[in-house]
Parts: sequence; C-alpha cells; structure tokens
Amino acid sequence: MKAEQNELLTRTGPGTAMGELFRRYWLPALLSEELPEPDCAPVRVQLLSERLLAFRDSSGRLGLVDEFCAHRGVSLWFGRNEEDGLRCPYHGWKYDVTGQCVDVPSEPVENGYAARIKLKSYPLIERGGVLWTYMGPPELQPEPPMYEWATVPDGHRHVSKRRQECNYLQAMEGGLDSFHSTFLHRMSVGDDPLLKRDARSAGYLKADPHPVFVPRESPGGLYIATRRKNGDENYYWRVTQWLMPCFNLFPPYEGNPYGAHAWVPIDDEHSYTFSIDYHPDRRLTSDELEAMEAGRGIHCRTIPGTFIPVANKGNDYLIDRQAQKQRRTFCGVMGVAEQDAAVQESMGPIEDRTRENLVGTDKGIIMTRQRLMHAAKAVGQGQPPPGIDHAAQRVRAFSAVLPRGAALETAPEMQVSVNLRVQPEEDHA
Repeated sequence: MKAEQNELLTRTGPGTAMGELFRRYWLPALLSEELPEPDCAPVRVQLLSERLLAFRDSSGRLGLVDEFCAHRGVSLWFGRNEEDGLRCPYHGWKYDVTGQCVDVPSEPVENGYAARIKLKSYPLIERGGVLWTYMGPPELQPEPPMYEWATVPDGHRHVSKRRQECNYLQAMEGGLDSFHSTFLHRMSVGDDPLLKRDARSAGYLKADPHPVFVPRESPGGLYIATRRKNGDENYYWRVTQWLMPCFNLFPPYEGNPYGAHAWVPIDDEHSYTFSIDYHPDRRLTSDELEAMEAGRGIHCRTIPGTFIPVANKGNDYLIDRQAQKQRRTFCGVMGVAEQDAAVQESMGPIEDRTRENLVGTDKGIIMTRQRLMHAAKAVGQGQPPPGIDHAAQRVRAFSAVLPRGAALETAPEMQVSVNLRVQPEEDHA
C-alpha cells in the first residue's frame, strides 16, 4: 500500500475524505446505560476527533453538543444538568439538547442575546441498547439504523464497549481476518462457553485446514466468504458480512448467539470497539449473559468506571509466559478480545501498511480497503455512500454446506440473510 493510501484510510477528522464518509452513517456513540436517566451526569464523547458532550435532559431528550461553552471555553462536563438544559458552572450560560443557548444570566432577557448563541450539535437517538449519532450534513441524514441486532427485543441482545489504543482500521481488519483464529485464539476458543463449536462444525473446520477466501461485493459492503472442502462433493462456507463503514456480522456455531462488532474512531490513534451477541429467535440464557458480563467470548473485562480493558497495553495484557510455554494459551494472553487487542495495538497507533507482505488469506482485507477508498472518493464527488439504506443493513451472517458446483448465491441461508424484513413493531425498537 502507498503511504498516501494509508493516510487516506486512517484519518477520520473533520475535512478528511474518510471522515466525510464516516459522517454519512449513524454511528454508535455510547451505550444506553451511560445516560441512564433524566438529569443524570453528562458524558464526555470524542468521535472522529471531535470533542463532544452527551446528556439526557429533564424530559428524557438526548443531546450531543460541543463540549465547550461558547462564552469562554469551559468544559460543560462540569455543568449542572437541570430543568431541560445543561448550565455552565462558570457563568451560568445554559444550553438545550440542540445546543441552543437558552439563558445568559448576565444579559437582559429582552435583548435576545441567548437566542444568537448556538453550540455545534448532532442528533442522538437510542436503539438496541446503544445511543447513535449522525455527524454529517443534516439534509442528507439517513433513516435510523436497522441492523438486526439493534432491533431484536432487549432480552435477545448483549452489547459491550471497550477502548482500543490504535486506529480503527487495524482493529477492524483484525475482526475481518478470520484465519488468525487458527493461531492467535488456538486453545482459547475451545475453553470459552460462548465460542465453543458444535461437533459438526468442528469437523468441517478440521477437515480442511487450508480455507480459500472468496470475498465479494455486497450492497452494503462485502460478503467475506471462507470456503472449505467438505468431503469429495461439497464445500463448507462461512460468510461474514462487512457493512460500511465499520460494522461486521459473523455467523454462530450451532445453538450459539450471532455476533457483531462496530469499530468507531475516537481520533486517529484510538477507537471504541462495540461487541454484540444476539439471537433473533430467543432470549439469551442466564448462563450466556453471565459469561458475557464476565468478559468471555468477544467481550472483555474492563476497569470499573471506564471502558479500558483490565488487560491492556500498560500491563502488557497480563501476558503469562508460563501458560504460553505450557500450551494453555498460544500467545500467552488470556481472553479472545484481549488477544485481539494485544496484536492490533502492537502495530503502533497507526499501522505502516507500506511494509506489509500480503497473501491469499488477506483478500477480504484488501477488498475492504478498496471499498472504503472508492466510497470516500464517490462521496467527495457528491454521490451517496453504500449501506445507508435499510435493505443493505437488514442482512445476516451465515454458514452453509453446498455442492462444489453450486454458486454461493443459491444457498437457502443466503436467501434468508439478504431478505430480512423490518417488522412493524421494530420501527420503535
């Protein structure tokens, strides 16, 4: 990859090509639990290199506004959330959820000074246990997100969030690279109750240790398909959905919940990983929820009061060399999410992709980069980005066994995947 391509892909601040692309989508900003009730404490939010503040007012309305008071730049995080607005602690200027200043105590009401002051603000909506924001041109705002995991009933879903000390792209590419599980997660997956494979799927995987990666364009991003030989006549397919600009859906093994991720840039050198387990047809069991809340599967334990993993860069991810030597874990780091973070963050804040040597198993990553660059160019030319419509979002990851001569598109599982419909009751999920 050329240095300028790496620069284009990894920079998401205001005015950058990739930043303008990201701003055309609804993005996860916070978990709903971070603003649990009216007039609760505001929360600092940094997204796409912009410093913002989220709050829920007395009427329950959500706001996402510039963090700093328009008067003399004080952080409104110290403000009082009261009477349908956030009041600056320094001189009492007060703002509503749209960023509109509604009170300047030092100025006479009749001169209308407050009405002339407005902070930058973005819409903030609640869906699927997540607070979402849209940071693009208001006149181009798409319909609210309709990913399947965001519209199932609450008991069918668990969402967690963790901070990563690296650019969003290398974290996302790690999630899209399924071949690394053969090494990085060896000895960890089988011991994890949320990732355990059923006997049939395990047999499919062991039967062919040399999968072929067959990524294809989809309306919303890519089908990243992995194909393995299954006997002399069939192939076993596993298909991950990558959806623009930073979402993926991956299929379960029999009986397990489906999985999903969203990798959201904080700034160019940090990102948030939202991790989701969900099931479209049943509630998550108490054992599943207990494991998820304990940081198993794709989730991880975080330091209380933060989204920083307990095993992190500052403590070398609590690596256990003895466990590595004794083959209790392949890489010495315990936990699947922690293992992912360790290798992704080890590349530095922004990976230098000019030094890479890519191989066949990297086809999905190569096409992801190309898709992002083409979409950013198209948006810069005034075209709409892919994947903002509900039809592109209402898809599902899947696995299938097909005759070797059959096209993947003929799989019944794909027909279900690409024809999910929004149920009327989901419109208000």
